[in-house]
Amino acid sequence: MKQDKTKQEVSTRALTLVALGITMNMVGGFIALQFKLPIYLDAIGTLMVASLLGPKYALLAGIGSNLVGGFTTDPYALYFIPSQIATGFIAGLMYEKGMLQGKKTPLGALIITIPTSFISACIAAYVFGGITSSGSSYIVQILKVLGVPDVISVFSTQVLTDYIDKLTGVFLVAAVLRVCPKSFKARIRHMS
Repeated sequence: MKQDKTKQEVSTRALTLVALGITMNMVGGFIALQFKLPIYLDAIGTLMVASLLGPKYALLAGIGSNLVGGFTTDPYALYFIPSQIATGFIAGLMYEKGMLQGKKTPLGALIITIPTSFISACIAAYVFGGITSSGSSYIVQILKVLGVPDVISVFSTQVLTDYIDKLTGVFLVAAVLRVCPKSFKARIRHMS
């Protein structure tokens, strides 16, 4: 009976953190969307959950935020669920391997960026012609006017903006975790 109660506490705490991650993604994405920032800020919560609970729960945070966002504030978000899945999975692995700490952080962020950028660029280019609700669409439009082919303009913009976005997210998560008590982090990591 005690074991069932412990499993229930673990799942309740984990789901609460996933909900917090979804909220963080929604707030970050909303800010980026409203101010037409060239970065997305919609994966900060996914990165936070990945750092604390690993890939499995990070996937839930990413999928959940794009579903909620897609139905409430930004219909484009629904199409980019595969990108959030890749972000959650790869970020969870990078955190587990220690690739998002110290001097390894830029490389770890790049490892997250390459596949997620490829997925996002394919979706943006082939579904939307490169123009989405994101502020990075302005960069794509400028490159198109300069004669850069659509796929190249979308992919190069996506890689650059995704890298800055993921690096920013990882640094924000690290800053938040620095101020959290060690006992909190230990208890959370024990759950995953």
